[in-house]
Amino acid sequence: MSKDNGAHRIATLERLLPSPTGANPSSRRLGSTRGCLARSPEIGGPVPFSSPDTPGMPAPSEKTAWDFMPNEQESGQAAIVATTQLDHARLGKITPEMEVVARNEGHLSPEQVRDEIASGRLIIPANKIHLSHGLEPVGIGRASRTKINANIGTSPISSSTDEEICKLEWALKWGADTAMDLSTGGDVDACRQALIRASRVPVGTVPIYSMIIGRKIEDLTYEVILAELEKQARQGVDFFTIHAGLLRSHLEHVKERLIGIVSRGGSLIAKWMTHHRKENPFYEMFDEICALMRQYDVSFSLGDGLRPGGLADATDTAQLLELSVLGELTERSWSNGCQVMVEGPGHVPFDQIEVNMKLERRLCHGAPFYVLGPIVTDVFPGYDHITSAIGATAAAFHGASMLCYVTPKEHLGLPKREDVKQGCIAYKIAAHAADVALGIPASRDRDDEITRARADLEWDKHFELSFDEETARKMHEEDMPEHEGYCSMCGHDWCAVRINKELPR
Repeated sequence: MSKDNGAHRIATLERLLPSPTGANPSSRRLGSTRGCLARSPEIGGPVPFSSPDTPGMPAPSEKTAWDFMPNEQESGQAAIVATTQLDHARLGKITPEMEVVARNEGHLSPEQVRDEIASGRLIIPANKIHLSHGLEPVGIGRASRTKINANIGTSPISSSTDEEICKLEWALKWGADTAMDLSTGGDVDACRQALIRASRVPVGTVPIYSMIIGRKIEDLTYEVILAELEKQARQGVDFFTIHAGLLRSHLEHVKERLIGIVSRGGSLIAKWMTHHRKENPFYEMFDEICALMRQYDVSFSLGDGLRPGGLADATDTAQLLELSVLGELTERSWSNGCQVMVEGPGHVPFDQIEVNMKLERRLCHGAPFYVLGPIVTDVFPGYDHITSAIGATAAAFHGASMLCYVTPKEHLGLPKREDVKQGCIAYKIAAHAADVALGIPASRDRDDEITRARADLEWDKHFELSFDEETARKMHEEDMPEHEGYCSMCGHDWCAVRINKELPR
């Protein structure tokens, strides 16, 4: 038998494997891994952290928010008064909120945060009113760590303000970076106010929900729209989901769908347009809405009213037409000095996730993409926090900046406290996995620490480093109340880690 030629095998493998191109997610460069296979980071470029493009993917846009300046600045007239984070960034000013974001991110300088905001690739949703009540600014953009959002809120059937405050506190404990109040039952104004005052993270809403409480959608007027937006802005809401991209001409493309329109906001606006035979009022009065939101620095979260509600309708004509309009509205938001992110699809087959992310990157010029899931299979009700976290990991790797959690109750009912925890944990897994894969600096440090604790059989440190220490400790101690040098899976004699410690180093 010939002697194994290790050097030859290594050389053969080296020729087969791609060279690492991304940044090292370990600040201490521990371990023997070959490295990150994401694109080389370009902070300040069109793809700060990104997956490599599969052949045929849309190239990044060459435009940024700098190409859509307010008319006063573009014409050389007297500079407008800086009101929003975008205004300040364009003027070269670093705000206290930018400094907080840079400090919390760790891998970005205040100057980089400012420049990413000026380009439109990063936003800090921070209503001036909420800032005065203890808001801790959060940066959302692909140069930063992936963020997760938790949806809470009452329904006409269930829950109360106190229950929703409890859910908010639980969501924050389990890692939510933002929260959305989607209340549709009870005293929604009081609930919203209470949530804002209780939340240290940005709070978003879908204002059209409140606009139709006590009235039919057909009775919605321009005056009601502006009055409700003004009220919520004064309360301190940090970002509004505005379904302005769904146009009347898009409705004919919904007819072939298996499930039609599944967005509550989208379906309401479709009904309004059909009844009045007029264009989407949010689109028609978009500049007025911008002017109102700009006063308080409320950020846009441009809603996807035609998002697919099943795999059979994913990436269809209706969805893509709306996305194209959202690109136009992104430009108009920037021209009005407003911060903006774009919402993305909910049910998408795994093979279509990358093109969805990179088409938004192109059409919306790199504006942060905020996606629900996406859910990658429709046959696991009760487990959609898992089906969607699979899609969310891919979405973040391919370009999404924030992931809207899905709970086990998706499609089934209003989430309870435990559902909120399960949704948050599933999405923290997705966000963290994507950050490591993208090579975001120091994102793997905690993983390395827990690996070392496992190697040393240091159970207490293992638990302390776990995201959910209580659950990890409880599972271990079910069969092993004492911390031996092994677990109940292998026992003493079969423990590979223990055997490894006996091998020569």
